[in-house]
Amino acid sequence: MDEEVKVSISGIPYQVSVSARDHRWLADEPTDISGGDTGPNPGELLLSSLGSCTAITLTMYAQRKKWPLEGVEIDLRFNSAAKPDPKTTVIDYDIRFIGNLTDEQRARLMEISHSCPIHKVLTNPVIINAKED
Repeated sequence: MDEEVKVSISGIPYQVSVSARDHRWLADEPTDISGGDTGPNPGELLLSSLGSCTAITLTMYAQRKKWPLEGVEIDLRFNSAAKPDPKTTVIDYDIRFIGNLTDEQRARLMEISHSCPIHKVLTNPVIINAKED
């Protein structure tokens, strides 16, 4: 993965400008914690990365197999009640496959859902190096 994302904040409290390649979007915090709610919060962005990657991976796999997958819907959430310890994060997600798939195809797609690159990043050790520029 060679992606690069640029993030900046100034002026509007908690509103962050994000850019990647030729794309631009905002992240923000909800109004109940003094944000402007002008975009998803950082946790929602993380969940959207996992969900997007999973949906794309499943679609690509089904297309290669020529399976009748017409769509994928995924609901993701952090599950703080299921945390086994303070350092562990639990993410739950529900996947709905749209299309006339067999039970075997659905089971295989559930297995493949763990193969997307973002899932692999989140389930393996991550080293984050920060330096002042």
